Amino acid sequence: MRTREIGLLLVFGLVFWIAGTLYYERYGTLVFETSSRRYWVNFVLTPLVSAMGCILILRWRQIPASGWASAILLIALPGMFGEAILLSHFSKLMPRMQETSAGRYGAFLFATYALVLSIAEIVTLRASPWR
Repeated sequence: MRTREIGLLLVFGLVFWIAGTLYYERYGTLVFETSSRRYWVNFVLTPLVSAMGCILILRWRQIPASGWASAILLIALPGMFGEAILLSHFSKLMPRMQETSAGRYGAFLFATYALVLSIAEIVTLRASPWR
């Protein structure tokens, strides 16, 4: 991957994380603090939508399947670092949500990153010549 492509993927990740964080700062109480059903529906749908968004970015940028794992990691890293900071200062950075929602929010994020990174790893391994 070229340096420009690496930078672009990091920027996509940063924008993706900022947009998601702003959304959940504003509407997180509706997801995490209303009903169990609403939480679980979002728990399933958000990782799937995030994975589809990342796959569309990789296809748009014409990243070969052998490079998906590293490309997705570049998209995920800004969010992973940002979420570590956010979760450690949850009550200050997400003031609309109750502090007890931090655990559910963290689990939600973990599931999203796990699915997205796993899909990319599987695609990369399947494209590997030594398979």
